[in-house]
Amino acid sequence: MVKRDVILSKISQLKEYIDFLKEIRNIPKDEYIMNKFVYGSAERFLHLAIEVTFDICNHIISDLRLRKPENYKDIFKVLFENNIISKTQLEKFTKMAGFRNILVHDYAKINREMVYEIIRNNLNDFEEFIDTISEYI
Repeated sequence: MVKRDVILSKISQLKEYIDFLKEIRNIPKDEYIMNKFVYGSAERFLHLAIEVTFDICNHIISDLRLRKPENYKDIFKVLFENNIISKTQLEKFTKMAGFRNILVHDYAKINREMVYEIIRNNLNDFEEFIDTISEYI
């Protein structure tokens, strides 16, 4: 049985990070790219959103005693294998797991324009994830 209160608490955190990112995505691209406080905040909140997504998945995997994931990308494969997320979500979140590694390990090489585009165009992936998990629990 999934601990609903734990998942809902994590979803609340994720929504908070998404709200911060929504504020940032309204900033003009030129200002975003030039302002280290803005792009630094965006990268951090995006990183936190990805991490809390992992936490949600790992709680579900643990609570249901599913196969232990081998790495971040495998977390989503486990959920897909158990019909919790769709194939489309698996593909999106597998890419996100890879992007998380760039944010954490290759931070000096981060392409600010790419992060800006992710924030402008892909926050709905998180919202779709929230809807899927909320329906599941």
